[in-house]
Amino acid sequence: MDDVLDDTLDVTKMGRVIRAQRKGAGGIFKSHTKHRKGAPKFRPEDFAERHGYIKGVVKDIIHDPGRGAPLAVVHFRDPYRYKTRKENFLAVEGMYTGQFIYCGKKATLQIGNVLPVGTMPEGTIVCNVEEQHGDRGTLARTSGNYATVIGHNTDTKKTRVKLPSGAKKVVSSNNRAMVGIVAGGGRIDKPILKAGRAYHKYKAKRNCWPIVRGVAMNPVEHPHGGGNHQHIGKASTVKRSTPAGRKVGLIAARRTGRIRGGKVEIKGDD
Repeated sequence: MDDVLDDTLDVTKMGRVIRAQRKGAGGIFKSHTKHRKGAPKFRPEDFAERHGYIKGVVKDIIHDPGRGAPLAVVHFRDPYRYKTRKENFLAVEGMYTGQFIYCGKKATLQIGNVLPVGTMPEGTIVCNVEEQHGDRGTLARTSGNYATVIGHNTDTKKTRVKLPSGAKKVVSSNNRAMVGIVAGGGRIDKPILKAGRAYHKYKAKRNCWPIVRGVAMNPVEHPHGGGNHQHIGKASTVKRSTPAGRKVGLIAARRTGRIRGGKVEIKGDD
């Protein structure tokens, strides 16, 4: 019985559940989706796209709250029913209302067209690349970003693409991508300058601003809190296996400190 009492006393000694733990599913940190226009994706791949092409028309270019890039509302005729299918695509630079967009294996290489990366020549600038065949576009989707087709392997039916991060990725040659650069580029060149603009920017996204530093908190609220001066007082690196209430700072850091000398490009890596 005494052991049980001791355990309950130990539980009461624990600190508060810290912010990093509360940022899980649900709660006040959910994304603000009320006025959003829907997820931009390619058409579900069908016979027309696999063997030929299908024509759509850009009806409107709209703003999507919480997203830096504009969306294009594209209308397609349903190949099987008397219907118009409305799709939200990521708008690319140079896209305009009334433009015809062609999706499919035999579409031409023009801005806004969607075709498999295996049919594109090396050096093509693309965006919204499918990571897995049929996932309708997941890579290089933010404003001003693009991926580059580097090379093809016809034996394995794989294509190498260079992602915005500089990483090179091998994907299936059947994966689709849109030709061009995502519109809305240069957005981060303009400084935010004042807190009000940051407030409205993140209000449309989710509750993630302002960010209070851990050293500015009390010891009960953060492992870096407390002390007569604002200092961490221990190593800022933590293990990958650290328990949730302690897992703050540089998690499983391979290295720390300033990056000096920049990245070394190895010749023949392409």
